[in-house]
Parts: sequence; structure tokens; C-alpha cells
Amino acid sequence: GSRGLAGLQNLGNTCFMNSALQCLAHTPELVEYFLQDYDDEINPANPLGMEGELAVAFGELIRKLWAGREVVVPRPFKNKLSRFAPQFSGYNQHDSQELLAFLLDGLHEDLNRVKSKPYIEVKDIDGRPDGEVADEYWAIHKARNNSIIVDLFQGQYKSTLVCPVCAKVSVTFDPFMYLSLPLPEKQQLMSVAVTVFSGDGSASPEVHTVQIPGPKQARPKDLIHALSVACTLEENEYLFVVEVYNNRIYRVISECPSAPLSLANGDRLAAFRLKSFPGKTTKLILYHGTLEEHVTYEFSCRTIGKQFKLYGSPLVTAIPEAGLSEGAELYNLVAKVVSPLRREAEVNSSPEDWPFRLFITDDKASTVDLLIDPHMPLPTFNFSPREHRYLILVWSPSAKDQYGFKELENLAPVTIPDSRRREPISLYACLEAFMREEPLGPDDMWFCPKCKEHRQASKKLDLWRLPEILVVHLKRFSYSRYSNKLETLVDFPVHDLDLSKYVSHRTDPYELFAVSNHYGGVGGGHYTAYAKLCNENKWYNFDDSCVNPMSPDSIKTTAAYVLFYRR
Repeated sequence: GSRGLAGLQNLGNTCFMNSALQCLAHTPELVEYFLQDYDDEINPANPLGMEGELAVAFGELIRKLWAGREVVVPRPFKNKLSRFAPQFSGYNQHDSQELLAFLLDGLHEDLNRVKSKPYIEVKDIDGRPDGEVADEYWAIHKARNNSIIVDLFQGQYKSTLVCPVCAKVSVTFDPFMYLSLPLPEKQQLMSVAVTVFSGDGSASPEVHTVQIPGPKQARPKDLIHALSVACTLEENEYLFVVEVYNNRIYRVISECPSAPLSLANGDRLAAFRLKSFPGKTTKLILYHGTLEEHVTYEFSCRTIGKQFKLYGSPLVTAIPEAGLSEGAELYNLVAKVVSPLRREAEVNSSPEDWPFRLFITDDKASTVDLLIDPHMPLPTFNFSPREHRYLILVWSPSAKDQYGFKELENLAPVTIPDSRRREPISLYACLEAFMREEPLGPDDMWFCPKCKEHRQASKKLDLWRLPEILVVHLKRFSYSRYSNKLETLVDFPVHDLDLSKYVSHRTDPYELFAVSNHYGGVGGGHYTAYAKLCNENKWYNFDDSCVNPMSPDSIKTTAAYVLFYRR
């Protein structure tokens, strides 16, 4: 094979290692260093190093990769790696960026030209110009850390902390080996269609489609606010929002306004405009039952049993604390709530002529306790301040012609936009998100020297000194409560990455020469590398032991994970 085009054999889930190694093996300045004699630079006595053994194993591997072979088996290197970094031992999949971070750090300590590190106190920086302070920090860093890795990979950023109480400003200049950039999310919006019913029957049901934040950010309060605006909610009203499943109320969304909304595709939502009464109110939840065919209406209403099945969406109304005492009051109230479903105006029916019967039930409508007699007082049913009461409303056969149920039966399903497929973002947008001023998290408080207290300071990072080789890690993986991977396409320059506007002095543009790619999900998937043979100016795809030429046009994909640039 041609020099520099050797593949690396996969030893069992070691594609993460092969991908990182091929990127480093195509960093010309690093290769040149390891192909020459670097024995004098090895620092076996450094307590922070690996007795020089990691550097020797890496150097041997680089020499094999550049000896013109077809495939190299990196087992000796893997054994050394496992010995010094047990987290990478065994044959599980790991993260190529975590390996790179460990490897650059380990190589630096093994090749540190400083044999005994001096202790240097930082002078007081108050009122001194940034440039002077930055140079001093860098000189102190270099007095303790001086290796080919520092020469090539390390830059310096400025970190500014501001106390929110006394406005004390603290500036430090810290070295970095790579930049870990967040992928800023364009605020994704989703549309949700919700049928809004009037709790007292004063208006017909209306479907409102509202825009709320995307599926991961949305909270019930966002939905309630958007719906309140859409249906011009009155001051003495509130919205009771539920998810309807199986013709029952599956959960009350409006109960926990700040919890995650967690909607899924196909969920059906309904909202009820209820009047606010003083004191404790009871919500009356009406399920609709339809009789099974072999049961006559009269007979069923005398016997209590499970002779009906539910259909449509429940309806909800509110009853003030005083409650109701007569059966007729309850029937009149329910008749009012369902009145918007009537097809034609009232045909002089007597008030006693209700087209339905009411049964007491539970929240799941699993048992039917009692038929309520419209001509009697409400026996067990003094609606005392119990929060929710459930009734099944069984329509008489003739009611089917007078009432229309399509709004009840056709709640619109929720459709969730695919959050993985997001708009492409530019690498510069990622850089700007990295440099944006943000408050520190509550577990990362800063001790303010002026207040003498831990404070939730705001922190801002700025690039100060840029390295010869700039490694950029795109933070695709998030390990919050549930792990996920962002499949956003990042549009990164292949030629002319220009960072002049982010640093205080003019800087030469960078050129891309390698990419570590990750395909698939968190904790698994597959890694490859794209790398350029700089002497030929040609790109190749390194997929474990397979190496193939590739077009520079196909470098930018949603798999790009770690980018390597050189000036």
C-alpha cells in the first residue's frame, strides 16, 4: 500500500479507537515528530505520565501506519491503553473524543520536557491589560507543561466571571487542548390542535391549533397560555386540559403546569372552559355510554350493569361548593352542558323530557353504581367538595337523531415533529453559542472573593490564543435524564475556517484535514475517519481495515463528530 494509507484492524468494537488514531496519524506535524528520533523527549519519571510507555507504543504504531503496509493490527497499542486507562479496557464501544482527550493528555505527560515543575504564584491582575496577563498565564503554563502536544494542540481562552451581587469581575486565562462546542437548537415549535369545549354549554366546541415550544421544551403552562389567548378566555374562567384515551380522561395536563408536557404522536387532547367559583368546586366529568344492541333503553335504565360501552370525548363542567340536591337539577345542568350538540332548535319538549339517563361511576368507568332518578332528591350524591365526580350519560335511541357527536368523536391527534432532523447550523453558530455569557449551574457556584460567599456567577468564554492544530468536538451526545444524540447537520468550512473575528489579533485561516465520524445511537453505533493525505491533497475514508478514496464534497455529514484543522 501507499504510505499513510494503512487500515487498522477492528479488535472487537475498537472502531472508536481506530477513528481517533487515524485522525492523529494524518496530522502531518505529529507524524513527522514520531517518525524522527524522539527518545530524548520521553519523560519516564513524570508521576502524571505513563512511564513513557504510551508515547513509545503510539510512536511504534505511527511508524507501522507509515511503513506502506495494507492493514496494521493495533493490539500492542490497545494493551498499553487498557493498562493505563482501564475505562477503555475490554471490547465495549467507547467515545472517540474521550479517547482523544485521554491520549493527547497522556502523550503530553509522557513527552513533557519539564522534568521538575516549578511552583509559580500568579501576580495580582487587577487593572493590568489583558494581553500582559494572558502572556503571564501562558508563560507559567509553559514553565510546567512543554511538549510537542502543547506546541501543536494547545490554545488559551479567557474566562470571565461576574458576581451577580457585587459585580466583582474575575478574569483567568486557561489552556485548552480542544474546543467542545454545543449544537445550539433553533427554537423548534410544534403545532397542537385542541378541541375546546364550553363547560356550561354556552358555546359550541371549537378546534384551536396553537404553536408551542418543541416536544422536549414544552410545558403544560405553554399550552394553557397559548389556548387561553386563542379562545379569548374570560377573567372568571380557567382551562381544564386533559388527554383523552379510550374515551376516558387518561391524565389531567393542567394539574402540573411546569412538568414536562411529554406528548406522543397520536395523543388526543381536550380543554374545557370552566367558571371560577369561590370556595371548593367539584368537577363533574361526563362519560358517554352507548347501549349494546340486545339491550333496550328502558330495561337497561332500570337495571345496573355493564350493558354499554363508552364513545367520544368526555365533557366536563364545574359545580359550586353549595352543590346540588335534586335529581332534576343535575339533569337540567347536564342538558345545558350537552345543548351545543343539538342539531336543531328546541322542539317544544317538556323540561322533564330528558333524552338521556345518568349513572354514577368511577374515573375508569369500570363499575356503574347507581341510576340517578330525575324525580327524586340526589341520595348519595350531595356534590360535597369532592374534587372530581364521574357520571355516565346514556342517550336514548331517539336522541341519536337530535344530537350530533362528531366533535366528541373526532379529537385531532397530536403529531410530533421529528426532533432529530433539524435545520443545518453553521460551525460559527456553534462557536458563538460556546462563547455566549451564561449563568453557572447551581452545582457549579463560584466563591466571590469580595462577597466571601458562593455565588451563581455569569460566565463568558473568549478565544485568546489559537493552536497550530485546532481540534473541534461537536457535542452531539447529551447524557441528561435520558441519553440522546443530535443528528443536526453542522455546516463546517473545509477550507478557510476564519476565526479572526473571535480573537483580538489577526490569525491565519485553518484548513480541515481529518474528521472522526459517528453513525448510529448513543453507546453503540460505528466510528470511521475521513482524512486527507496532505502531501497528495487527496481525501480517504478510513473504515477500520478498509481504506478508500473519497470526494471532498462528501465530507460534511450528520455523522461528523470531531473536526481537525491546521493552519
